[in-house]
Amino acid sequence: MRAIICRDWGDPESLELGELPEPELGAGQVRIRMRAAGVNFADSILVRGNYQEKPDLPFAPGLEGSGEIIEVSDGVTDLVPGDRVMALLSTGAFAEQAVCDATTVLPIPEGMDDLTAAAFPVAYGTSHLALAHRGNLKAGDTLLVLGAGGGVGLTAIECAKAMGATVIAAASSTEKLLLAQERGADHLVNYTNVDLRKAVRTITDGNGVDVVYDPVGGDLAQSAMRSIAWSGRFLVIGFASGNVPQFPGNYLLVKNIAIVGVYWGAYRTQEPETFRAGFTELAEWWSAGKLNPHISQVLPLADVPRALSMLEDRKAAGRLVIDIDS
Repeated sequence: MRAIICRDWGDPESLELGELPEPELGAGQVRIRMRAAGVNFADSILVRGNYQEKPDLPFAPGLEGSGEIIEVSDGVTDLVPGDRVMALLSTGAFAEQAVCDATTVLPIPEGMDDLTAAAFPVAYGTSHLALAHRGNLKAGDTLLVLGAGGGVGLTAIECAKAMGATVIAAASSTEKLLLAQERGADHLVNYTNVDLRKAVRTITDGNGVDVVYDPVGGDLAQSAMRSIAWSGRFLVIGFASGNVPQFPGNYLLVKNIAIVGVYWGAYRTQEPETFRAGFTELAEWWSAGKLNPHISQVLPLADVPRALSMLEDRKAAGRLVIDIDS
């Protein structure tokens, strides 16, 4: 099968388009004919060998995608060949075929195309889990979203608005902030020319925000943490800046702030019922028109290295999707 191949740990540019054997089907698994795959910052970390999980070399990277089931193993009774699905994988989405556990496969909601479905699971799943389960976001709360014009940032805005929260979107350009505004953000902050902490204080009349959603890290995280209201929550989503922040314990103590890690992928095995329950609500929001995934660019399979480099350089607004068949 055609696939993007990681032969050794390194830069995304070291990846190559080639052929790999079709993956073997194990117990409790399904085989999917991949039609499209979402591109995530975690894919770049994976191919560099710095991810939480380290697969055997060589392998095809890719953590999420969509397609049709073409084979199921014995014991899988709720999925059949021909089902259109989206799936979370450990590896393998950047290939013509992928195998994954049936428990991480989800039906594509009515009316959703393959490209949209490929970009749906990780970003929306992460934001829903972070806000509803880890951040305890409630209607009437104020949420600060860092990196608001990126793939996960935009989904956080949509999920928060569906939950009845007020959203402050912070991003590095006017283009990204306009995207955030289209997704429902109530306030916009360009942190390249405005002091983030002062802007948040002005917007909230000095009260601060209830929850921070941070996929960026770095110095920006420090400013955001100091913008949190009493007993607020800081959600650690990722480190797109490449800098893992360190938080002062005394400040957290005085303001009763909780720093909360969000590793959504682990819920596949640690809490599969929570993993799947989140998608039930997300599918309802999709059907109600509350979610509108923004795909900024669709690229062919051979362009996976370029797509990952775009994410690393923070040049992508919204989601990048790979069309496996193009």
